[in-house]
Amino acid sequence: MVASSLTRREFVRTTAAAGAGLWLAAGTPGLGQQPAPGAAPAKPAGPAKLKIALIGFGAQGRVLLESLLVIEGIQLVAVVDIWPYARNYAVKYIKTLGVEVRAYENYEDLLAGEKELQAVVVACPDFWHAPVTNACLQAGLHVYCEKMMSNTIEGARSMVQTMRSTGKLLQIGHQRRSNPRYLFALRRLLQESKLCGRLTAAQAQWNRAVAEDFIWPKKTDIPPETLAKYGYKDMHQFRNWRWFKGLGGGPLSDLGAHQIDIFNWWFGISPRSVMASGGVDYYKTHEWYDNAMVIYEYPFPEGVTRAFYQVQTTTSAGGGYFEMFMGDEASIKMSEDPKLSAVYREARAPSWDGLVAKNFLRGQAAPLLASPDDATKVDVRETAQLAAFDIPVSFNKKPHQPHLENFFNTIRGQATLNCPGDEAFASEYVIHKANEAIAAGKRIDIAPGETQA
Repeated sequence: MVASSLTRREFVRTTAAAGAGLWLAAGTPGLGQQPAPGAAPAKPAGPAKLKIALIGFGAQGRVLLESLLVIEGIQLVAVVDIWPYARNYAVKYIKTLGVEVRAYENYEDLLAGEKELQAVVVACPDFWHAPVTNACLQAGLHVYCEKMMSNTIEGARSMVQTMRSTGKLLQIGHQRRSNPRYLFALRRLLQESKLCGRLTAAQAQWNRAVAEDFIWPKKTDIPPETLAKYGYKDMHQFRNWRWFKGLGGGPLSDLGAHQIDIFNWWFGISPRSVMASGGVDYYKTHEWYDNAMVIYEYPFPEGVTRAFYQVQTTTSAGGGYFEMFMGDEASIKMSEDPKLSAVYREARAPSWDGLVAKNFLRGQAAPLLASPDDATKVDVRETAQLAAFDIPVSFNKKPHQPHLENFFNTIRGQATLNCPGDEAFASEYVIHKANEAIAAGKRIDIAPGETQA
């Protein structure tokens, strides 16, 4: 890999200097050079365009496409999907934006037909991630693969091994790892400022209301023999693959993968055990659990820190989707939704005036109690009310865009991957173990080093 011209540490210094007005911009070649007298200013040369393909044009593929179409320096030349309806829609939609792409039914045809590709973005169902990613890496392509890496631990491990043997880049789509707000909070608040004091607990959730299964337009059915060829029983399973064992990993894989990854990332270690409860409590046409609650134990020198995760797919209540890290002096609440992000100071904590002055935090918000009348109703055993502060970082990009940009910049030698396959494997291993703990109905221990591919 080419050495990074912007390391993570340098990136953090840049974000701190930018403060509340954080903007991430690529360097401009020739900056500071003056044009010759009388000559028009030279137009900076942009980076050579990377030719890429998008494999999978379902719901997630379409989300990624919206980011791909606004990232400079790449050229989308092909899309892949086994469903003719999706392929045709992709070609027509992209053409309306002035971009011509070729369409293929499968990745084998893509690799045979496109000889100038440099990278692919993989957004097909989880059980195809390992075969597709491994084949593309072996064909000499860099790969951005959506999470989960695979529906099995063995599949995910094979991806890491292929990444290592080919020397090609493999970025996994845990996009929060490239989110400027998350990077700033982790580096500046948690690590540098030790804002939380001793970390004692963490929690995260992503709840969803009851929703009907996906359907499909009439007369767009994939022939049964084609469905069978690609591993599906019928169109219902094809459209709702996330809920079926052998294809996806259920809500812990679909939603929990993002947030459990944050536990590992921010704690900087893997858990020593997992216990969980869940079940097919509501939907009768699904195989994976509707609802799940998980507890991980993280071993720190000063004691165990527990992290609780829940995903409820029968209610949207509970305050949105977030991750919260709690310590004896502060708690940091993070979400891709900035309205749900905040930092809460305990009354026993040292003053934060210096952090506000350095623009590490933005001013004190209103107290958590709604009115003076509420204060008289607080139980005498309650501790002092918390003060809430904002994280002074904003960015005006689509949620997946910074992570994709990190991938493309790394291909150019201008960055290092924020979520390479081997790092992602450690998080995804413990997600698989949570599903195992539900099935086994018991605590599962995780030995040191077990989460390494």
